[in-house]
Formats: sequence, structure tokens, C-alpha cells
Amino acid sequence: MSRAIEIPAADGTIDAHVFTPENTGSPLPAVVLFTDIGGLRPCYHEKAQTIADNGYAVLMPNVYYRNASGPVVPEGKSFRDPDVRPTLVEYADQLTPEAQSRDFVALLGCIDNEAEFASGHLGVVGYCMTGAFALRMAAEHPDRVAAAAGFHSARLAVAGDPNSLVHVVGSIKGRVYFGHADKDELLPPEQVARMDEALAAAGVHFTTELYKGAAHGFTAKDAPSFDATADKRHHKRLALLLEETL
Repeated sequence: MSRAIEIPAADGTIDAHVFTPENTGSPLPAVVLFTDIGGLRPCYHEKAQTIADNGYAVLMPNVYYRNASGPVVPEGKSFRDPDVRPTLVEYADQLTPEAQSRDFVALLGCIDNEAEFASGHLGVVGYCMTGAFALRMAAEHPDRVAAAAGFHSARLAVAGDPNSLVHVVGSIKGRVYFGHADKDELLPPEQVARMDEALAAAGVHFTTELYKGAAHGFTAKDAPSFDATADKRHHKRLALLLEETL
């Protein structure tokens, strides 16, 4: 069960989708789902609905609304195709920490004003590049975000990066879960260790799990790296995190 909505934001209008369980009659705890670099597409609609069916109202925004509305990968193409990926990288480069912050405010405003969402704490989950978005939203809105999760996250703790999330995790009050791909070229072991050290030093309640044998993108059904076993585990871990926090 989903509907399309438009969300006014500082940088334009965010096109988004709200997912709820079938036949729900009351507001439900909110979960924000950020897609991977491929943007809105069927496998993420399916993922959002799966989360919603556990008893949540899921808000899935188009992270590329500044450049295009709706899906940005043409039908029949893949975000990995050499004639598609440069456009996505160009769009993604605009999603600076400052741009993300402005979008977080708009998304929270939507949650506060739409009937599907219950008041109170919420959860946020990101994939690939947006695992970092989920963590940043938890850090910038600690009194709202009770749970943040990232799966096959990318570039979480690059050494020497002034925008690295290791500098902001100290404000997080909610729980954090990371499901990392084994031998992920976009998140090498030294970055995993650097992020774990920062979270531990900040006293954040967090869990890091390595999905052994899984490749980057293991939850994306339209990617060659999709791993059904790891994807199933990701849904179980996310469901438990949300149940225990929301």
C-alpha cells in the first residue's frame, strides 16, 4: 500500500512515496528509507513495503529530486551501466552534508504533518552511499531518531575527510546497526574499524555485523551482487532493531 506525495524543501520539491501495511487504520511509527545510488526503482519499492508490513509507515524520498523526479535509471538499464553511472555520480556529488541537512528538516516536517505517521521517535535506514545519510540524520536529530541502520554502506569513515561522520556521531542518542558486506571495496576494514572506534568512544549503543561472503549491494535485487541469504538476514536485523526501539 503506497501513495506518492510531494514535500516542500529548501532546495525544491521532494517527490516521495509513503508505504503502509494493508488495511491499517491508525498512525504508525515512522521509518525513513534512503535508496542506494540507483535511486527510486521497483526493488526499493518492494523493500519499503516489506518494512511497512511489519507495522510502520515508511517514507522513501527521491534523493535526486534536485535534478529529476521519479526513477533516474531508464527502464531496462542498470545503475551500473557505463552510460548511466556518470549521471548518478554527478547527481550524488550534489548531496553534500549541508544539502542532506536541509532535506532531513523537510522529511521531518512531512512526518509531522502526514496522517500515516505517528508522533514520537522514528527510524532511518540507508543503503550504499546513504548508510552515511542515516547516521548523519541520527546525529543531527538525536531527539527524534531512535534507530539508524546502514547496509553495505560506503565511505563511512575516510581518513582525513573533514566531513567524515566520525566527527558527528557523538550526538547520537538512538541505536545504530551496520550490516557490512564482506571485503567491500567501498568500505575497507580500516574504515569499519575507524567508525566502530568513534561510536564506541562516543558511548553510542551500536552493533556492527559482517555479512561474510556477501558483496557490496547484497540487498539490491536488480544487482548482480544480490545475495538472497544476506538480504533475508538484513530484513530480520532491521525488523528487530525497529521493534526494540519504536
